Amino acid sequence: MTAHAELTAIILDCAAPKTLAQFYHHLTGWKITHSDDDSAYLGERTIQLAFQRIDDYKSPGWPDPGKHAHLDFTVADVESATEQLLALGATKPDFQPGAGQWTVLADPEGHLFCIAAA
Repeated sequence: MTAHAELTAIILDCAAPKTLAQFYHHLTGWKITHSDDDSAYLGERTIQLAFQRIDDYKSPGWPDPGKHAHLDFTVADVESATEQLLALGATKPDFQPGAGQWTVLADPEGHLFCIAAA
């Protein structure tokens, strides 16, 4: 039996939803549609990206088998996007798998994401 559910949001746990919403707004250009101390949502499409505050949040490590998921994005210019995202508070881990096919970054709270050429 298939439930035929429609995915509406990807929600990441964090310490500061408003701050992460701003970071991902700059990354995606998506509009912040809701923001308060406990949660924030981006996007007006079928799927939204959201953040929910969790007390004592601890980010995943990298490389670490405890990592559960990451987001992938394409950009026009990986080098330029990397510089811009680092200026916005992202970090670039030393461990970079993929032989240059993508760049692994972490958002200001340590959630991993990759950027690759469009």
